Amino acid sequence: MNVDRAVLAFAGLMILLSLALAWFVSPYWLFFTAFIGLNMLQAAFTGFCPAAMIFRKLGLHEGCAFADKA
Repeated sequence: MNVDRAVLAFAGLMILLSLALAWFVSPYWLFFTAFIGLNMLQAAFTGFCPAAMIFRKLGLHEGCAFADKA
């Protein structure tokens, strides 16, 4: 698994978790879902993704989407 796939899997897991929390606990958890969506949107335009940085430090190989440009 590379960083790109790990980020997508993590984002999908967080969205499903927040939707389950909104359904079973409180609809205010939908704000967390919106935060995740906004983070994904800004990462698409800026290339900055904290989750990708963490997965890279954990030793996952880089994919083409979050390749280190420095």
